[in-house]
Amino acid sequence: MGAMNGTDFINRLNKLDTEIWLDGEKVEGKISEHPAFKGIIQSKAALYDMQHDPKFKDEMTFTSKETGDEVGLSFLQPKTKEDLIRRRKASEHWARKTGGFMGRSPDYLNTAMMSFATSSSILKDQENCFPENIQSLYELAMKKDLSFTHTFVPPQVNRSESYLESAKEEPIGARVVDRNEDGIVIKGARLLATQGGLTDEVLVFSIPKFLLDVDEAFGFSIPSDAKGLKFICRESFVGGDSTFNHPLSSRLEEMDTILVFDNVLVPWNRVFYYDNPLAAAEFSFKSSFHNFTTHQVLTRQIVKLEFLLGMAELLVETINVSEYQHIQDKLSEIIIGLETMKALLEKSENDATLDQCGILRPHIVPLQVATNIFPKIYPRFTEIIQLIGASGLVGLPTEAAFHSPIRADLDQYLQAATKNAEDRVKIFRLAWDMTMSSFGTRQTQYERYFFGDPVRLSGRLYKNYPRSDYVKEVSEFLELDH
Repeated sequence: MGAMNGTDFINRLNKLDTEIWLDGEKVEGKISEHPAFKGIIQSKAALYDMQHDPKFKDEMTFTSKETGDEVGLSFLQPKTKEDLIRRRKASEHWARKTGGFMGRSPDYLNTAMMSFATSSSILKDQENCFPENIQSLYELAMKKDLSFTHTFVPPQVNRSESYLESAKEEPIGARVVDRNEDGIVIKGARLLATQGGLTDEVLVFSIPKFLLDVDEAFGFSIPSDAKGLKFICRESFVGGDSTFNHPLSSRLEEMDTILVFDNVLVPWNRVFYYDNPLAAAEFSFKSSFHNFTTHQVLTRQIVKLEFLLGMAELLVETINVSEYQHIQDKLSEIIIGLETMKALLEKSENDATLDQCGILRPHIVPLQVATNIFPKIYPRFTEIIQLIGASGLVGLPTEAAFHSPIRADLDQYLQAATKNAEDRVKIFRLAWDMTMSSFGTRQTQYERYFFGDPVRLSGRLYKNYPRSDYVKEVSEFLELDH
């Protein structure tokens, strides 16, 4: 089959018997027609269609040596810098289609599957580890262009350093409660599966906080409609169907879900590892997952900053405020942030090195620097949009108002220096949906914590960054005893 199109994606989702709960009610009928999900599903389908568009096909697919099919470039295992750049350009195409606002576009977890497969030998010959299952799932994902969600986060019950959930109690965090001839059995919950219930598969990886807690050391993938698995949705942030009123949320609202495992059987051929905390930790830190997924995310975030810069400049032009120095200063902030992120992405590619498996990994240090920068600058840049729009973002009429008897009033009193009233309101509603709606504020929180706690990210950078040569240089300058 190879690269999927949008119709195939929608039809496959509709055939799944996935248990999804929204606002206390079980979702019934075709998932692609549900008001909370149809926008994001249609937008995702449009991404899959790009793989078959003659304008993009050559830059979004490659020929599989195993099957001869054209498959998505996000599955490509890069061996050269040219491969890395091809992967980046494919991600750019998808990101530009969504303005960078779809955090879980298919290439993110396709990239994760590719990285796990290229690093699967780390688990070879380790107890209770099955690297061959990772490889076979990767090949299946390429063949069928499977879509994935994932969950790596346990419930926030007690985040103190010393807290250990009792194994004797009913599980809160998902854990292995049985092992039998058919597979492992999982019970408990996991958090933050974005687009949960809207994909073919669910990737689950768990590293226990304490090495003795073997029941929480597991990795696997299962179909979204596996028996006993349910997705509990947060409140929907879709403001409505109108792309005038809700230009982003009507199309790009990605539902976040809690996953509940009610004695879910994971067949042995879907288990990557279990009951081996050391292997779980080693695979997480030694695999190429962080290199490649961060490379993909940074590509998307750069596109998002470009979109944000375009939004800011359009506001400036609409109300003619470019002559003010404080406006120039604010736009320059965004430009500096954008160019910094671009430079870090290019450095990660320029400094890429082959790993022990012959895969060219983008250099992790500039990527880690970027993951420390973006959570700080994105909230600031959304604030800049709010400051430029000022009170103009507050009193915005809806699309229906422009098709009513008060149209003449709106045309007269809501016109802008360079735009008529209707276009001005469309522009300002986009700025509002980016930064002030429930969709927009979720985006800000999402980007703040995309890779986890920002303080831990900075701590990880500090611990891993090579500093000894710089200390040596200063010591020699001072002629200190070594």
